[in-house]
Amino acid sequence: MNNISYKLYSCTDSGLMTHSTVEESVAAGLRGGADIIQLREKNASSRELYDLAVRVKRVTDSFGKPLIIDDRIDVALAADAAGVHLGQSDIPCDVAHRIMGADKMIGITAPTVELALKAQADGADYLGVGAMFVTSTKTDAKPNTRENLAAIRAAVNIPIVIIGGVKRTNVLDFAGMGVNGAAVISDIIADKDPEAAAREMKEILLKL
Repeated sequence: MNNISYKLYSCTDSGLMTHSTVEESVAAGLRGGADIIQLREKNASSRELYDLAVRVKRVTDSFGKPLIIDDRIDVALAADAAGVHLGQSDIPCDVAHRIMGADKMIGITAPTVELALKAQADGADYLGVGAMFVTSTKTDAKPNTRENLAAIRAAVNIPIVIIGGVKRTNVLDFAGMGVNGAAVISDIIADKDPEAAAREMKEILLKL
């Protein structure tokens, strides 16, 4: 998975998007330069999420970009997505790899050095580190610090994507810290022009 770019990691949320369908929202982000799409629909039923994943994968495939499913290994496998992103309360990374196979990507949310080292040892392809800012999309997430991010970056050698309230107005706060990209939700999909928002964010991220 070393050839994957994590620079602009765009996440969905149908409750925030300005487009009428998730597929349209995803396509706009991809036209603007998104490198990875995460399907993150917390309120969808299993069937709804599967059907949506199949439709969204057609879009990501047409752009040659990977689709990651949030939390749901079963849906990721059923839809033949590129991989899954797991939190600390989900199936452990090493178990997920046994279930999914070595060719599937697994990202792990790891807010501490200890958890980051464990995720790397268990075969995580990348880490999500945050929440770097207070965010309305994950109200239970505790704010992280630049110092802790720096410690995690020094401790592991796999890619790091910063998460949690990351926007065009604040992402350069992390310039020079060795992060590989940023996971962005509302700053792109809730914008009146998601394609332009993604393009602007991508240009900013290239300065990291």
